[in-house]
Amino acid sequence: MSVYSLQEVDVYCPYCGEGISVLLNPEDVGNEYIEDCEVCCRPMEFKVLDDGRGGLDAIIRSEND
Repeated sequence: MSVYSLQEVDVYCPYCGEGISVLLNPEDVGNEYIEDCEVCCRPMEFKVLDDGRGGLDAIIRSEND
């Protein structure tokens, strides 16, 4: 069982520009994965980062970037 908890982060879709809330897992820091936008359903590429203040952040790109 993990001692880490998921963190909710607000991001913007690189396609439609809509703001959405996503849950980031601290165990995914440094990893990249694809998740579809809940608004336009296009694939967003996530890279999870440690923000240096005990939280998480994500770089979001379109599949063409």
